[in-house]
Amino acid sequence: MSQIISINSFRRGAGCSNILANLAALLVAEGHRVGVVDTNIQSPGLHILFGLDEDEITATLYDYLWDRCTIEQIAHKISLPLPQNRTGEVYLIPTSTKIEEVTYVLSKGFDVKRLNSGLEQLVEALELDLLLIDTQPGLNEETLLSLAISDVLVILLRTQQQDYQGTALTVHMARELNVSRLMLIANEVPAIYDFDAVRSEMAQSYGCEIGAILPHSDRLMAMGGSGIFVTHYPDHVITTQLKQVAASLMT
Repeated sequence: MSQIISINSFRRGAGCSNILANLAALLVAEGHRVGVVDTNIQSPGLHILFGLDEDEITATLYDYLWDRCTIEQIAHKISLPLPQNRTGEVYLIPTSTKIEEVTYVLSKGFDVKRLNSGLEQLVEALELDLLLIDTQPGLNEETLLSLAISDVLVILLRTQQQDYQGTALTVHMARELNVSRLMLIANEVPAIYDFDAVRSEMAQSYGCEIGAILPHSDRLMAMGGSGIFVTHYPDHVITTQLKQVAASLMT
């Protein structure tokens, strides 16, 4: 049965796009059919992580939302290195980087019902096992309505007081929307922290499943969002933990 998984953080810069792209790559490597949708209007970047040049993007999510095409027509098949005998596939639905289109959507919003029906149509048309949605940071109307159709919400946070407080609000709203499964991932945790203590504090504070406690990585920072970390560093501790998250999402 297909799953719709949203990834969100209360504050900007938590690394949602990066984590989503890496999870997608790991799921594809296990032979799954994965769709990835960039709804992060203010800072679209999934196309960069997946190596899709802007010149290759002939249509975006906005073209579907403005009824210029079907949602399947903007699904870009992405080539990723796969283990031998694996047949997974990933399709990216990019959003626009054109200033005039971003400005229009930020001021006018978009039809979330049309987006949600399109996502369900995409799952069926491409026979996807999973659909991963990169949401806007925070809790605006569009994000909340998208969460309402999600089977799983993955919430990223950093070990900062503002993140802790904002995450509590996100967890509360997700429960109000009856999202069936919530998973927390702490990202960019400094090495001086006691990771077991961080996990225990998060579990006690939020009463949610803890997916991973990911350490700060200079190697990841040095990549600068120019590629998918797990394909470059398959033996890194971050890759190991994200593999566990990917496997958990399929259970």
